[in-house]
Amino acid sequence: MSKIPLIIESEYKSRVQKKSFIIMTILSPILLVLICCIPIFIEVFNTPDMRNVTVVDQTGLYRNVFENTDEYTFTYLDTPASTEQMREDAEPYAYIVITGNLLDNPSDMAIYSHKQTTTGFEAHVRNCMEEYLREQKLASFDIPNLQEIIDESNIKLNITSIRFDEEGDTQTSADFATFVGMASTLIIYIFLFMYGGMVMTSVMQEKTNRIVEVMVSSVKPFDLMLGKIISVGLVGLTQIAIWVLLIFGLMVGVGAIVGIPLLTSESASIAQSLNTAGAMATTPAVNPEMAEIMQTLSGINFTQIIISLVLYFIGGYILYASLFAAIGSAVDNDSDTNQFMVPVTIIILFAFYVGIFSAENPDGGMAWWCSMIPFTSPIVMMVRIPFGVGLWEIILSLVILYGSAIGMTWVAGRIYRVGILMYGKKVSYKELFKWIKYKA
Repeated sequence: MSKIPLIIESEYKSRVQKKSFIIMTILSPILLVLICCIPIFIEVFNTPDMRNVTVVDQTGLYRNVFENTDEYTFTYLDTPASTEQMREDAEPYAYIVITGNLLDNPSDMAIYSHKQTTTGFEAHVRNCMEEYLREQKLASFDIPNLQEIIDESNIKLNITSIRFDEEGDTQTSADFATFVGMASTLIIYIFLFMYGGMVMTSVMQEKTNRIVEVMVSSVKPFDLMLGKIISVGLVGLTQIAIWVLLIFGLMVGVGAIVGIPLLTSESASIAQSLNTAGAMATTPAVNPEMAEIMQTLSGINFTQIIISLVLYFIGGYILYASLFAAIGSAVDNDSDTNQFMVPVTIIILFAFYVGIFSAENPDGGMAWWCSMIPFTSPIVMMVRIPFGVGLWEIILSLVILYGSAIGMTWVAGRIYRVGILMYGKKVSYKELFKWIKYKA
């Protein structure tokens, strides 16, 4: 009777019961959500200090240009102030000094301050003055209704992207498709390294501690390797599932605190209403921009993306975990892994870069072939799917991937059975090929 289930159960329990696994599984999504939401909290709860600004207009032409805001209060001086007076008076946040007609000489304005002013303040001053000077310049042309003519000529297009689908026309967005594809690619890229490296480290530790010598006396080396690969993969899927649930719950909580409908339970009813006829007209309480976002999101087939993400993660993980297990069994320490890890790392990085550039040309020759080659398809195909990929391409890619993963597992098993019991020898690629040819 195969002992693989016993190995899987033992390895799985030993990993998920570790304090480090529990702590990192809980802390990782919390840290991720905090990193994403810190700017939101700062924007919501940060109250800017009121700053007094003195405007010294020596020309008398710009008295009403700067108006008080929630952050700045502007005071105008009737009499010019000298540099010495401004230097001695530390109360104002800054002085805006205008010494000439800015239409004739744009350099006749300066900002004096005791402390370095912020870029936001300088941008506010510049924008207010440039808008005023623009109006004055237009008025100097003495053309009736010139401003209205210019305003009417400024047309901002709102282009809707519609994709033909077998189930009907759906509204899409290249930005959303790119974001979803890049996020999926990044997830698989990180997880392949993380969980594949976990398999290699585990194999190396057992080999270094000579525990494996006892284990192979009662378990076949191939069963031991396969059980380790499957158990670590199940640990990864468990961790991913917990992360998804925690991140969703945390985002709902954050949405409830800051009042963002997209992150609250209201989003479900909004999304449902937008999928019905006339939803835009029957949901006036929904912010138009939020409604447009939800409409665009409804055009992305998240079910297909999630299923594909899981399938490509499993196939890519089995493929690369087998490689990592073989490498771990063939070496005695971390320094010896470099000669074998460099080619694997280059392949994964190449796939990641191809995936990035495939967002601009998802149907190009490079993207298509790399989505079929098993060593790059888990990463590259996830970029293409949000842009619309034929079902036959996905099926063909998965068949090649899983067939290659099974073949690689067989090859890695033949290396593992020899390398796991070999110590003190520097292994080369030529030696590995000999191990593969050894008869069982």
